[in-house]
Amino acid sequence: MAIITISREMGTGAYNIATEVAKKLKYTFVDGNKIAEVADKYGLTKDILERVDEKPPVYITAEDRLQAANLNMIELILLDFAKAGNVILYGRGCQDLLKGMGNVLRLRIIAPFEERVERFAEREWIDPDLAHEYIRKSDHQRAGFIHFYFDRNWNDPLAYDMVFNTSMLSEEAIVDAIVAAVKDPKLKDAEAGAKQMIDDIILAKKIETELLRSGKIESMHLKIFVCNGKAHLSGHLHSEEELEEAVAIANSVPGVTKVVNELQVVAFKRVKV
Repeated sequence: MAIITISREMGTGAYNIATEVAKKLKYTFVDGNKIAEVADKYGLTKDILERVDEKPPVYITAEDRLQAANLNMIELILLDFAKAGNVILYGRGCQDLLKGMGNVLRLRIIAPFEERVERFAEREWIDPDLAHEYIRKSDHQRAGFIHFYFDRNWNDPLAYDMVFNTSMLSEEAIVDAIVAAVKDPKLKDAEAGAKQMIDDIILAKKIETELLRSGKIESMHLKIFVCNGKAHLSGHLHSEEELEEAVAIANSVPGVTKVVNELQVVAFKRVKV
């Protein structure tokens, strides 16, 4: 059946809804805990997860680029789960990570801010003022992550197929609606070719990760698109040496059948300020 992605605001009760849907559909539920269970297989430690998970990356220094590469590894975990199918991907911009795929049901779960604060304070047994601060920071961080990494407004309703307000609907009603929606024939019909699309997204992400890890490419102004194993590189680099390195790295990634080089060299001189 369709892949489900859930974007959620803190304090909406989204976690309970997601786990109940997973139980009813017999889906694998992939949240932070599930990612942590398999992280070591991808070279990620608990400390790395805490530093990069759902946090906006930067690409200025070599250390920054390594952090961005670690974030890519989290995405590769999510993509591998998506490839296995029958999965709920919880947060982490998965609706954008799987952009263009027709067999993905993209959900958004919201509620009024003050109601979320009250619910979170009661659930965690903390002072309402502290809950207010947690919710505010969570909203800011998650919105910043989506804006920086996917260049999209987190609250844009057109990015989702269904938006649920938990202040208006019961968890039971929302769960029933999701279970019904995931069985829509349109989602089933779109499954043809989905595996190849995910394979191509995975390849693009692996190329990007290796480029970020390279110590020979200073700046990342590239776009990577993969179709049936053929990798298209576009954008600009600062020297012929960087361009040759980028093409060589892309060619070295297992699964890449051909590299189409549309890169340009743009002269650049760093100015101290």
